[in-house]
Amino acid sequence: MPRKDPLLGLDITHDSYTNIQNHTYLERCQDRFLRYGTTFKCNSMGANAVYTIDPENVKTVLSLKFQDYRLGQRREDAFVPLLGHGIFTTDGEAWKHSRRLLHPSFARRQIGSLDLYERHLKNLSSLIPQDGCSAVDLQSLFFDFTIDTATELFCGQSSFCLAPEKQVTMSAKFAEAFNRSQRTIANGVALGPVAAVTHTPTFNKDRQTVHGFVDQFVRRALDTQKNKDSTASQGSEDDGEEHASFIDRWAQQVKDPIRLRGELLNVILAGRDTTASLLSNFWFVLAKRPDIWKKLQGEIGFLEGQAPTLDQLKALTYLRYCLNESLRLHPPIPVNFRTSVRDTTLPFGGGADGQSPVMVSAGTLVYYHVYSMHRLESIYGPDAADFKPERWESIRPGWGFLPFNGGPRICLGRKSLPKRSQSEHLLITSCRTTSPYGSFLHERTAHAGLLSSPEPRLRTLARGPHN
Repeated sequence: MPRKDPLLGLDITHDSYTNIQNHTYLERCQDRFLRYGTTFKCNSMGANAVYTIDPENVKTVLSLKFQDYRLGQRREDAFVPLLGHGIFTTDGEAWKHSRRLLHPSFARRQIGSLDLYERHLKNLSSLIPQDGCSAVDLQSLFFDFTIDTATELFCGQSSFCLAPEKQVTMSAKFAEAFNRSQRTIANGVALGPVAAVTHTPTFNKDRQTVHGFVDQFVRRALDTQKNKDSTASQGSEDDGEEHASFIDRWAQQVKDPIRLRGELLNVILAGRDTTASLLSNFWFVLAKRPDIWKKLQGEIGFLEGQAPTLDQLKALTYLRYCLNESLRLHPPIPVNFRTSVRDTTLPFGGGADGQSPVMVSAGTLVYYHVYSMHRLESIYGPDAADFKPERWESIRPGWGFLPFNGGPRICLGRKSLPKRSQSEHLLITSCRTTSPYGSFLHERTAHAGLLSSPEPRLRTLARGPHN
């Protein structure tokens, strides 16, 4: 890739940082792939970097040659000050320990229970105006909804950000600080070895707010476990394990409050932000596509206004196609990367035609752009830029569709799918109670912080109940 600064690549870093601030980073990345091909090399803050959207290369990095790559120091330097050490910020034995700790909780059936979501959906619905003319910030409500469900699921106690009587509580302050601090660490990734310059007084205050909010749940879980241990030593039995929260189970094994905080923050990030991003992006589409809305209403008609069961959710084919299409065009994690730990190769991208292997020396950053890969016409056809749920009737994109990552680090929740359950349940409730039409929508620009979501805020005029 041509650049003005071949030594340090400061021009590329400056362009990327500017595009992030202008919310045009994802589009500009796609422009580069269209110009230079599906795999190319350049320099990033003095480090060698390979950028790819070739599915076979992505498969190689994440699966076939998994041992050749790590998250790397750049990601650790940017993420750990906020998120601590957890499943998304560690490598090697520490990562394996986190995965072993978390996996049993995600394998339990109650993660898929819809009762938890139904309670918070009622609070969300109560905050949507029914007069047909009042504007509502749906994206903000979606983020409050997912933090309420995530804290109840993972911590055993909801933050109740959507409670009608909510004031400027610690929960609300946490949500604001968490959003702001994530933008900071996204900038830190872009700046690489000088990420520390993003640790401003505002970031440090936000970090304290985030840690303080989570620490209350950590202290409660550790105190509860301490009491259980004491009771067990006296010969009493406890039969509440089946209904224990995630953190209560983790506290049986992890006694270090800092480590427990890190594990909890890592899963809250996944449970809250990715789901809210999916909901925000999909609703943005629905507000402009009455044809899709009508089909969804037709598919859920048999429910006759009742909440669905899990089995009924699985039978809603068109709804699943819609969510797949939203995850394709607006993946919650639009860009990711790994760092090579030894000299290795990628199968494609070299030679004049790009069909030869590419040398990847130790220490090279390998970026895989899911946002751009999901728009490849070679996989999705000439209408790849269009929102077309029907394409999922026949398409099988393999590694060309990567909403949950892949390989050994694939999303733990992909099968239990709390984000799918929440999204499907919320959309069904929406179809029963509101209509997005007559909407006022800001022009959408793809925003790339840690997540992809509409920017500016998604605002819509909510219509009242309809037939």
